[in-house]
Amino acid sequence: MRAETRIGFILLLTPLLLWLGLLIVIPHIDMLMISLRERISFGVYEPSLMQYDKALTEPLYLRTFWRTAVMSVLATGITLLIAFPVAYYIAKMARGRLQQVLFMLCLIPFYVSELVRTFGWMILLRETGLISNLLQWAGLADQPVEMLYNDAAMMVGLVYTSMLFMVVPLVTTLESLDNSVVEAGYDLGGNGLSVLREIIIPHAMPGIVSGCIVVFMLSLGNYLTPTMLGGKDSLWFTEMIYNQFIVRSNWELGAAFGFMLLVLSSVIVWGMLRLTGRTLQETMG
Repeated sequence: MRAETRIGFILLLTPLLLWLGLLIVIPHIDMLMISLRERISFGVYEPSLMQYDKALTEPLYLRTFWRTAVMSVLATGITLLIAFPVAYYIAKMARGRLQQVLFMLCLIPFYVSELVRTFGWMILLRETGLISNLLQWAGLADQPVEMLYNDAAMMVGLVYTSMLFMVVPLVTTLESLDNSVVEAGYDLGGNGLSVLREIIIPHAMPGIVSGCIVVFMLSLGNYLTPTMLGGKDSLWFTEMIYNQFIVRSNWELGAAFGFMLLVLSSVIVWGMLRLTGRTLQETMG
């Protein structure tokens, strides 16, 4: 490699390395070190696994930890089920301007912040909101209906927030599927279900896996939606991390929670890749 080329390569790579090092690697190393210590007195610490022992033995912490994992997997599955037909229609059935318009409609909600979008769901689902008033007007309810502050409302918010991140990789993957291959499947006697199972889903698998990984990560690390739509009865693990760091100033336990969440997400993503027989390199292109 010539000297000019090497210098240009280093200059291009420097911002990425700085970003990874300063904002990802160093903070995580520091967080791991903090989680492996115990405060003896003011400013005095000693190495200890007490924070992990506390996190794994306290029923509330453990229950919230697993609950967050299960709900995130469920949100990912529901998002995939809703996004797949939408993406297939945009990629293979819509043509010309209609395809562009539909894709833009998927993007429009992301023109505003997540906070505003979550407030939108609160306006719709609250006791005096639009849906409650419609139910009363139609005679389906004889009093205001509160649909906020439960797991269903939180799931709606998580799926809505993540939808675009599932649709985009699916559309990109499905657009590369040759229509003649689908037609050949029907010509050989296949029906809609068998063509979907044998041709469309295997072809879309890279988009499915990458979309699932992104949506799962977003759901697992989401703080705003579970807090605002789920309420106090729908505890989320990120809320516990926030409470330990900010409210209680217990950085040791908060760091242990953060590392547990990191390990959990890594294990589930690894399991997802093993289940689908793909590698991370293949998934990310």
